[in-house]
Amino acid sequence: MDPVSQLASAGTFRALKEPLAFLRALELLFAIFAFATCGGYSGGLRLSVDCVNKTESNLSIDIAFAYPFRLHQVTFEVPTCEGKERQKLALIGDSSSSAEFFVTVAVFAFLYSLAATVVYIFFQNKYRENNRGPLIDFIITVVFSFLWLVGSSAWAKGLSDVKVATDPKEVLLLMSACKQPANKCTAVHSPVMSSLNTSVVFGFLNFILWAGNIWFVFKETGWHSSGQRYLSDSMEKHSSSYNQGGYNQESYGSSGGYNQQASLGPSSDEFGQQPSGPASFTNQI
Repeated sequence: MDPVSQLASAGTFRALKEPLAFLRALELLFAIFAFATCGGYSGGLRLSVDCVNKTESNLSIDIAFAYPFRLHQVTFEVPTCEGKERQKLALIGDSSSSAEFFVTVAVFAFLYSLAATVVYIFFQNKYRENNRGPLIDFIITVVFSFLWLVGSSAWAKGLSDVKVATDPKEVLLLMSACKQPANKCTAVHSPVMSSLNTSVVFGFLNFILWAGNIWFVFKETGWHSSGQRYLSDSMEKHSSSYNQGGYNQESYGSSGGYNQQASLGPSSDEFGQQPSGPASFTNQI
């Protein structure tokens, strides 16, 4: 039997059924989708400029761009419709900082999720041996939750800038030939942004996963166990003091009621001495 089968038969992978390891495995997969859909993107658009003089026209102007979206470095040449002179232009904007930050967070989140999943599966006893491992895991989970929120928000804004800068209508406004009514400028096709939209969705899904996993990691730390111990001790003290107070009240009530009843009723001595008064008066008469 191979080692993997032995580990599976021994129940080592049973840790994946727990929320802590299961969410880590999901974070690993979602991180792959996040940086793959963003970091592997390449797209483009095609324009056409139909000049009055057909020999000067260019009906297929291809503009290609890709990650990390330094659009100001994407240059292309278009006809001016004024002889053979051509105009060299460049796209507007630079979204490389937000895109690279997003991909960097995704890559490091993938690496940490992979390492944490391995620890949960194969070294769970050492992980829970002391409070150091869960405490480090908790701090890193909080940090990555914050980074996913910031990175996804920044990349969402960067993606909107990329869409505006690569909009064919906006690019046509940069061409001097298109400002002349006699020339006909059209967009052949626009860039496809579906994978980039998916990357933003996966970014916020990663934030939800990491933020939700904070609670399960916190339960493994000593902070949670000490809080539970303090809560149980305080409840035990409260219940014991309540029971003691109730016992004293019942004993006091029973003794007080008995004494009160005894003081209100006539005693046996007094009841026996009552007829002595009339008898002595009769004897005197």
